[in-house]
Amino acid sequence: MPDYDILAFGAVADGVTDNAPAIQTAVDAAAAAGGGRVVVPAGRFLSGSVMLRSNVELHLQSGAVLLSSLRPEDIRPFRSADADDDMDGWNGGFFLGACGEHNVTISGPGTIDGQGDKVFFDQNDDNGFHECPKVCADFRPRMMLFENITDFTVRDVTLKDAAFWTLHMAGCRRVRIQDIRILNDDRGANNDGIDPDCCQDVVISGCIVRTGDDAIVVKATGPMTRRYGPSRNITITNCVLHSRDSALKIGTETWGDIQNVTFGDCVVDDCSRAVGIWVRDGGRVENIRVHHLVGSVRRYADRYAVEGAPGWWGKGEPIFVSATNRAGRDNFPGVIRRLSFDHITLKAESCVFFAGEDHCPISDIRVEDLDLTMCRQGTQPGGLFDEQPSARHIYPHEIPALYARSVHGLRVRQMCVRAEGPTDWSGRLHCLEHCKNAQVEMEREEDE
Repeated sequence: MPDYDILAFGAVADGVTDNAPAIQTAVDAAAAAGGGRVVVPAGRFLSGSVMLRSNVELHLQSGAVLLSSLRPEDIRPFRSADADDDMDGWNGGFFLGACGEHNVTISGPGTIDGQGDKVFFDQNDDNGFHECPKVCADFRPRMMLFENITDFTVRDVTLKDAAFWTLHMAGCRRVRIQDIRILNDDRGANNDGIDPDCCQDVVISGCIVRTGDDAIVVKATGPMTRRYGPSRNITITNCVLHSRDSALKIGTETWGDIQNVTFGDCVVDDCSRAVGIWVRDGGRVENIRVHHLVGSVRRYADRYAVEGAPGWWGKGEPIFVSATNRAGRDNFPGVIRRLSFDHITLKAESCVFFAGEDHCPISDIRVEDLDLTMCRQGTQPGGLFDEQPSARHIYPHEIPALYARSVHGLRVRQMCVRAEGPTDWSGRLHCLEHCKNAQVEMEREEDE
């Protein structure tokens, strides 16, 4: 595969010049020759949006930094989304992307920098805790949007300071995300790490993701569901994940189905939730297996600690599964069924939470070998259930170790719970409401 060094196409490593024309010319030349490797050498290269092509690898050498422009005139907009899909976040454009291509790769030990440090501002809205989401600039492009790509690979690179979603893949097939680092502001709103959206046959492995919003999010947004169908066949393994929302999130955008997802052998480092699974928009979430997780979940200060501060979702639940209506909508939220959780060891501030409704119960949940230490780790008291986004929203509730509402077919075995130091745990092992065919075996170990 021939190399196409961007310096040979006029790129300038001064961190000021817009190198989009030079880089795009190199990409197009490689594609026209049937494929090649576009090389970004050591240096700081500012650029507007670049579209990758089939059979092209964008390779960042050691010391290379590719900086995203934050000027709206330099950023490529999205294709128009449907008017009723505003909640899916289709605004702001993207820095790197491709659409309808095949065999596209981003690789190398270099860094792609979204310059999120220039769009997030700490206004101390939570009165000294410095934990709530920061205030955001009006214009924030995604770092990457790759749509309808077959055989897409990202490996070894560092993605730093995304201003909005970091790596958004929409309608892609045969995807490998391997050994990358995502190092974002962990108080940055909407700076998700990895977002497979209506993608199929996806492997994510060996990644370190530190971000404010969810670390890895499997979605089925409205526009992508209509174009590409369900999200399915996704495996996530051997990752270290930190987020002030969920380490792994499935939903909330569930306009289509999400099926066959495994999440295991990962470290959950001080997230608001380890796993969060939602249906809200009529889709089916089914055949999800979560196994071999260690780490901790906790509550961060936000609007429910300090009036007027922005908010996070989650209050320190190790597992959160929710099927209910969005506020102001009376649609059928969707189906959640056939979930399993096993070999999980976590410190937590709140409970394992499974909650459906009588008109949309959750079914067939298996929990086995879950070791839960209940302890306060953050700055805020507990005693709240958080069902955002929904008509139920956030409300006071005692904190058992396990809560289940409208679950049909719940099996819990070998779940051990203990208290350690100050805790908001009520001491109650479980609370079941409107559940059918539930078998729960739990034990409380001596407090530490």
